[in-house]
Amino acid sequence: MNPSDAVLRRRIKWLTWFFIVGLFLSGATAIPLESELNLLARLVGADIGSSGVPPAASGLAHWILMVRDALHTTNTRFPFMAYGTDWLAFGHFVIAIAFIGALRDPVRNIWLFTFGMIACVLLIPYAFVMGAVRGIPLEWGLIDCSFGIGGIVPVRLCRKWARELELRQTTKHSSDDDR
Repeated sequence: MNPSDAVLRRRIKWLTWFFIVGLFLSGATAIPLESELNLLARLVGADIGSSGVPPAASGLAHWILMVRDALHTTNTRFPFMAYGTDWLAFGHFVIAIAFIGALRDPVRNIWLFTFGMIACVLLIPYAFVMGAVRGIPLEWGLIDCSFGIGGIVPVRLCRKWARELELRQTTKHSSDDDR
């Protein structure tokens, strides 16, 4: 039995909000990178402890410390470089705002779900290519790819349900015309 139009619209709304909030949070976390990396270093036990001696770090902990230290040096000497991640955040915010159109009318704005799916798919090769160019460890690239994989699930479901709504509307209009 097919769920009612109201149930489909509610599902679309919830998953679209999930996607919007995810985009917004992704953008928001691109701004305070230095403090986030300080916290992450503490969480993985790679930060300088009360002894004042840095622990011997390897693997992911070493990578986090290296990125944190590079970011600190860059922010201290060239603070304008952080403007790039400010624009990254802005891009996330603007894309999130665009999805408000899908909240308002998912059938008319079904193209947003297609756009979201394309962006999620393209994220994966982009992360691998640019990660290799920039010397990013494979593990970190896989974390980046997880955003594309995690993002495609809600937008694909929303697109599927919006198509169901569209089909129901078309069928309803056809049966109304036959009267």
